[in-house]
Amino acid sequence: MKLLSHLLLTLLVLTTACGGGTVAPPLATSEDTPLSPTISQPPVETTTPPSPTNTPGGPLTLRVWLPPQFDPSLDTPASALLRQRLEEFSRQRSRLLLEVRIKAPSGPGGLLDSLTTASAAAPQSVPDLIALPRDALETAALKGLLYPYNAMTQAMKDEDWYDYAYELASIQDSTYGLPFAGDAMILVYHPSIVGEPPQDWSTVLEKKQPLVFPAADPQALYTLGQYRSLGGVVQDELGKPALDTIALTKVLTYYTEAELAGVMSAALTQYQSDDQVWAAFQENRAPMAITWCSRYLDFMADAPAGDYALSPIPTADGKSYTLATGWVWSLSAKDSERQRVAVELAEFLTESAYLAAWTEAAGYLPPRPSALRQWSRQELALSLDQNARSAHALPSADILVGLSKPLWQAVIEVLRERANPLEAAQEATASLSAP
Repeated sequence: MKLLSHLLLTLLVLTTACGGGTVAPPLATSEDTPLSPTISQPPVETTTPPSPTNTPGGPLTLRVWLPPQFDPSLDTPASALLRQRLEEFSRQRSRLLLEVRIKAPSGPGGLLDSLTTASAAAPQSVPDLIALPRDALETAALKGLLYPYNAMTQAMKDEDWYDYAYELASIQDSTYGLPFAGDAMILVYHPSIVGEPPQDWSTVLEKKQPLVFPAADPQALYTLGQYRSLGGVVQDELGKPALDTIALTKVLTYYTEAELAGVMSAALTQYQSDDQVWAAFQENRAPMAITWCSRYLDFMADAPAGDYALSPIPTADGKSYTLATGWVWSLSAKDSERQRVAVELAEFLTESAYLAAWTEAAGYLPPRPSALRQWSRQELALSLDQNARSAHALPSADILVGLSKPLWQAVIEVLRERANPLEAAQEATASLSAP
């Protein structure tokens, strides 16, 4: 997953019938507020008070917020494509003023933090369209900071989306985002050592070649994915976090067998992050590693040749299954006219041909199958398609928070041989029902 420095830069594209642009000064950001338990949709304003940039018959200012990695003013191929796309959208509308602001992905002054504060203290500065990762999308929707697309667009009724994209876009049966950048967990390996990549647990054990993954990841995402591949539940009939002891025992038993085969070891409990795993793989401490698609694509952009390849993560029965996340365009415009234009822009930025070029340049998994089919590197696209078709969005934030610690503890206990798989699974399951 890409970690980027905080940038505060405003790109202002002012378009008349002839077109044109200027750069405006940066804006300040502000604080966050707590999560509310249910979605509360703010009322739609049918009129907007006149302002210097939004007067009757004058230019309409459409505010767009982005994180630094999507900054259209950067000197990168992906940024150039986005910049050109925004300018094209502006040229088609003679009285549109596009104001693009760059916010940190998270934390104080970040996208969600600024949206929360602006909604409460300065409604006139709220963005109309905002790029959000899935976890922030969920939080913002629950706070009532976003508007569902629902009847305003038919985009998500199109069958040209991967399943994980539909899942990213939906919250409580409403569409709260149009996906534009995906990411999924994958297996990377050195073909010269591994040969054909293993598709199931049995083959992993037979190869007896080390596999690294972040066993101490606080969210235990690799273990969660393996557990889900077995059909393991993540919530009970009341919607609370839950685990299936039998399914979890199978995953932990696989870890124990992998230790005996020399595939895994207690040393894995020192790996907490994707950065650490990738470093181990790069330093040839293991010929196979679990990482994120964006990590691999970013690396391959600078080193397209070499002893590197990707494959679906091996599962118990060899049927591909992986966890995914991503970014979506979310609607925060308040009045009907701005909503209409913001929806048009979101649709314009998720059109297949554009996404094909932009995702390949930016190093993200496309949310649309047709976009991936248009990549120039078709061999890579075919491998990614297999992963994308088996990808599913992470559970909701409350479920993930509830499951993470029990799963993390179970993995640590088993790999350090402090408990057998059944004992560790029973303890994890029981901890969820403890008062």
